[in-house]
Amino acid sequence: MNILLIGSGGREHAFAWKLTQSPLLSKLFIAPGNAGTADMGINLSISPTDFDAIKKAVLDNAISMVIVGPEDPLVQGIHDFFIQDTKIAHIPVIGPQKQAAQLEGSKQFAKEFMNRHAIPTAAHITVNPENIEEGYSFLTAQKPPYVLKADGLAGGKGVLILDSIQEAKQELQNMLQGKFGEASKQVVIEECLHGIEMSIFVLTDGKDYLILPEAKDYKRIGEGDTGLNTGGMGAVSPVPFATEKLRTHIEHDIIQPTITGLQKDTLPYCGFIFIGLMVENETAKVIEYNVRMGDPETEVVFPRIESDFLELCIAAGEQKLSKKSIRIKPETATTVMLVSGGYPGSYEQGKKMDGLESPTNSLLFHAGTKRNEHNELVTAGGRVLAVTSYGKTKDEALRESYNTISRISFEKMNYRTDIGFDLDI
Repeated sequence: MNILLIGSGGREHAFAWKLTQSPLLSKLFIAPGNAGTADMGINLSISPTDFDAIKKAVLDNAISMVIVGPEDPLVQGIHDFFIQDTKIAHIPVIGPQKQAAQLEGSKQFAKEFMNRHAIPTAAHITVNPENIEEGYSFLTAQKPPYVLKADGLAGGKGVLILDSIQEAKQELQNMLQGKFGEASKQVVIEECLHGIEMSIFVLTDGKDYLILPEAKDYKRIGEGDTGLNTGGMGAVSPVPFATEKLRTHIEHDIIQPTITGLQKDTLPYCGFIFIGLMVENETAKVIEYNVRMGDPETEVVFPRIESDFLELCIAAGEQKLSKKSIRIKPETATTVMLVSGGYPGSYEQGKKMDGLESPTNSLLFHAGTKRNEHNELVTAGGRVLAVTSYGKTKDEALRESYNTISRISFEKMNYRTDIGFDLDI
């Protein structure tokens, strides 16, 4: 069967890498893809939110299934677009419909969903210009640090964690006045949760689900989780502190109520749910939902899946996940992200990349890369390349990743040397 994969990052390269291992795959098309996905299939120069162009590509290339990587097309309703068009309505889309995608598209929607279905999360209030005084009162009642979240999608940049109450009040005003554009016309203020973060991933057909390997990612640009937030600087899977007791609690108190809640709220759901958790004393609370796989978490999760992933996606599209199970490799996988100098601030692109042809035991997942007019591999984004390795332990896998990185270079290349630093305590 022919598959169309939507997206262009490291997550999509990991998807492509896994899909091409399936004997069920005939041809893989990626829209728009990157230099790495070009080695896995055929890149199509189409924006993920250009639904008319996507429809044409689906019809022209006899596509049997569409798998959506990023959140924007889901929140904008790509699944609904297919359902409403008789020419393509029969083609399964792996990714939720627009209303269910509000679990990521609106922090307020997600919080109301969690409240309705008794899913543990932080205390919170949604603030707009009309009730800003209530927001100030809520902030005053909290202990620092203070957590402000833009209600809508802000490209991973819409969360502020502040130590000063005066700064928190000022930033609340700034956000409501358009600091993050339309995304912050409403702001969710949350109680600050304490503990250690981890991410759990589910593939669901709306009734049944499979739990994928968990992961922990590292968002801050600097060593020791300091500096600005990024799209992710690395990840580790499995997570050492994820005991059987914790896994059981997460499934019983978070995953199952989420799937049941989707059914109760009549939110048809076929696709991935990424649940960001804060864990303390073997209990977890939900920080956020994402309605797709994470990045760079996908780059450590997919290498640990032994099952035919396309077969699982087909089962989800046909609502037959109850008949499937998932096989997971016991090895640890670690990812270290190479980024452009200056990221997540301003950075230059088009830097020639060297060393990627050297023999390696690592998997190299391209994120922001392209070929220039001389067919040279160059940087084309802030996050450039994910270097993923296996090991019997986290430290063994990381040694392999850093060994591979030592042979890769591009001007002003940056990366963190302490991925997994907090997992030995």
